[in-house]
Amino acid sequence: MSDLRVALTFDAEHPSRRQCPPGAAERILALLAARQVTATFFIQGRWASAYPDVARSIARARHLVGNHSHSHAPLPHLSDRGLVTDIEEAQRSIQEVVGVDPRPWFRCPFGEGAEDARILRALADQGYRNVHWDVAVSDWEDDRQAAGVENDVVSGVLGHGDGAIVLLHTWPAPTVDAIPGIVRRLLAEGARFVSVAEVVDGR
Repeated sequence: MSDLRVALTFDAEHPSRRQCPPGAAERILALLAARQVTATFFIQGRWASAYPDVARSIARARHLVGNHSHSHAPLPHLSDRGLVTDIEEAQRSIQEVVGVDPRPWFRCPFGEGAEDARILRALADQGYRNVHWDVAVSDWEDDRQAAGVENDVVSGVLGHGDGAIVLLHTWPAPTVDAIPGIVRRLLAEGARFVSVAEVVDGR
């Protein structure tokens, strides 16, 4: 069977929709630990400061940590100075709270700026590279259900093939409930869960 590397990534940020039960991020971490699944977490600086225990537990579980900005504003809307300030504030919060340097991994909020030369240049100047995604399932939408998230992730990964980067979030209830099925079904397909470092560095 050919190699099927899958990079599950979770944007750790303040929730903005209804389906955000308390303890969702902790449950995701427990589910990943139960199956010894490696993942990548892009952490918003303000979120790390608001939930320091959870943020630290991500690093303790040996998941890869990236920067997801400080304020989660669309980066193209920021001035040059504001962009640098946002990146630096997030990095400082993550390093102080989580205890790890998130460089070189960065994810633009909303994916905006992923192809913007100004944004990419500012990130590079700060030692970052943006990590986009191959499979996005809109797990944050109010009408999403766990079964749909699970099916869309599995079909998206199998459709993409080796090296699929999956976008998920740490707070939606459907995502929490979908994790066991996603892991079980992809393992049955021969998947190997890796961090984005292994996927991106291999491209």
